[in-house]
Order: sequence, then structure tokens, then C-alpha cells
Amino acid sequence: MKRLKNMQKFGYNMGVDMKLWAHRGCSQRYPENTLLAFEKAAAIRNLTGIELDIQLTKDGEMVVIHDERVDRTTEGFGFVKDYTLTQIKRLHIWADDSPAQQIPTIGEVFDLLENRLRSGLKLNIELKNSLCPYDGMEEKIVELVHRRGLEKAIVYSSFSAKSLEKLKSLDTDAELGILDSRASDCLYKLKGGCGARALHPFWKDIDLSAKELQEYTVRAWMGGHLYPEKPMGTKLDLTALETWGITDLILNEPEVYIE
Repeated sequence: MKRLKNMQKFGYNMGVDMKLWAHRGCSQRYPENTLLAFEKAAAIRNLTGIELDIQLTKDGEMVVIHDERVDRTTEGFGFVKDYTLTQIKRLHIWADDSPAQQIPTIGEVFDLLENRLRSGLKLNIELKNSLCPYDGMEEKIVELVHRRGLEKAIVYSSFSAKSLEKLKSLDTDAELGILDSRASDCLYKLKGGCGARALHPFWKDIDLSAKELQEYTVRAWMGGHLYPEKPMGTKLDLTALETWGITDLILNEPEVYIE
């Protein structure tokens, strides 16, 4: 309530529409970071974009998976970096009544989404290089994006300010978002010169005022409660979140808010 009163005091626009993104695809109803989850997200009209994560296999191929290990989402065991692409493609991601999925390559995701990306959909590619630094991943993803001609559709993000700084040196026009839990830590990294123009904090850790955040894009991300957990049946108050200074929300269940 205090924050809301401060917003009114400073005359902020309370009716700005929140931009909504699909977190790892539609990851509440379908397995995260799979072609199935991305296909379902791409079918949602008026969705701003889709967020996903990339890592490198042992043989240097870019695959789309969140965890550094394959244990949680597949029947496999061990680190992504210790699998070749051929080996990782043998793993299954179960999807209830839908056919079993595989860990996709980023190229396969581009094949699926390319038409939508050329017609306005955005793709937030998070480089998962904090726990396992992947040498050369920045060069690989920038080269692929440019070869596909998709530069204008891509937002790169990372918890690593050094990774974003490297991305900026490879593509000075790249759109970058710095990740952390607290908004204040995101802002600290941004002001350190990594080249980011957007803050990507956890949605519950907005520890700066809306006035302090007003000049930035603030793409807040959601946490757990992912497939195969059952939907909770509750919805966030997006208007209230706007008063915190959040401009974009990366949701596990965007279809509930748009359709």
C-alpha cells in the first residue's frame, strides 16, 4: 500500500500494459524448454516473447536446457557438458499424453519459431554460464543469430556480467538484460558497464522503488511450480506489479493471463 501511494504521489501511469513472456515456454502445462512448450507459447496471440536457456554439450553444440545437470528433467544423470549431442538426444522428457520430448538444440528452436520471430515475437536467450563457464558460447550464439538474420528478435541475458560484456563486444547492437535475484544487484551489475539496458530480477525481490527503476526495462522472472505440478488456479495482480516498476513478466503460465 505504501508503494502504491508513492506511485500516485509521483504521478506514475497506473494503466501501462504489462508485457508477458513465456518462461521456458508454457512450462506449467508442458515440459519446460521443449519444442512442445515453445510451440504452445508461440500459438498465444499477443505474447511478447519466449524465454529459454542455452548450454554447450561436450562436443560444443548449443542445447536448450535450464539445469546444468540432466537429472531433474530426463531419465539421465550428470552434467550437460559431459554429454555429446548424440548422447543427450537419447534422453527422454516425458510429457503425459503428448509424445516424449528431447532436449532441443537452439537451431531446432529457431526452425520452429522463425516465422513468428520475423513477425514480432521476441526470444530471450539466457546463457547458463555461471556454474559451468562455457568457453566460446557467446561467439557461437551470436554467429548463429546473425546467420539466421534474427538479430532484432533476440534478447540475451545472463547472471554473468562478463558474459554480457563479451556479447556486446561481438554485437554492439545486441539487446542485453542482466540477471540476478534482487533488482538492486541487477542495477549494480548494469552500472558496472556490462552493456545491459534491462534488469532481470526475481519478481519477489524488487527492492528498489518504482522511481529508481523508471528509466529501465524490468523483466521480472518467476520461480518454480513447473510441469508436472498441477496449476494452482490463482493469478497474480499485474496492475499491482506494475506499480513496483515491473514492465515485463516472464511467466510459467502466460496463457492464463492472455487467453
